[in-house]
Amino acid sequence: MKNNMTISTPRLTLRSVCLKDLEARHAYSSDPENTRFMMFLPNESIEETEAFIRESMAEMAKPEPNCYEFTIFLDGAQIGGIDIEMHGEGQGTLGWILDKRYWGNGYAQEAAKGLMEWAHKNLGVRRFIAYCDSENAASYRLMERLGMRRTACDGGRKNRSSDEERMELTYEVEV
Repeated sequence: MKNNMTISTPRLTLRSVCLKDLEARHAYSSDPENTRFMMFLPNESIEETEAFIRESMAEMAKPEPNCYEFTIFLDGAQIGGIDIEMHGEGQGTLGWILDKRYWGNGYAQEAAKGLMEWAHKNLGVRRFIAYCDSENAASYRLMERLGMRRTACDGGRKNRSSDEERMELTYEVEV
C-alpha cells in the first residue's frame, strides 16, 4: 500500500498518517485528560509520538500492511486518528482517538463508519472488533451506534496513566 491513502466522508478526510501530523497528534495524544482511558497513551514525549508515526508509515509502506493508520481532518484541521489492525482473513480491530475539543459532534462515528466501509470494500473485512475501558461510555456508545454488540467484559486492562486494573469491553459486528 501507499503512504498517501485518503478516505472521504461527508464532513471528514482520513489521510494516511505522516510526519506533518506530528505536532497536532502529539498535542492530543500526550494530554492526560484526552487519553485517560487509553492503554498505550498518553505519550510521554514528542519523540515517542514521532516514533509511532514513523512505525505506522513504515507499516503502511509494506505491500500488505498489518495496520492502517489514518489522521482525521475536519476542514483542514487535524482532529484525531483512527486505525484498523488486520487479524487474519476478513477480520480487523478498530481504534480511534479524537482531540477533546471535538468530542460530542459525531466525528469519531463518522470516521469509524468511513474506515469500516473502506476496509470492507478494499480489504475484505467482514468482522470488526473494538475494545474500550468499561468506564469509557462515549466509546462504547459509539460502538453500539456503529451496530456493534458487546461480546465480552474482562478484567486485566491497564491504562498507561493509571496503575489501577480495569475492566475491558469487547464489541463486534459482522457486515
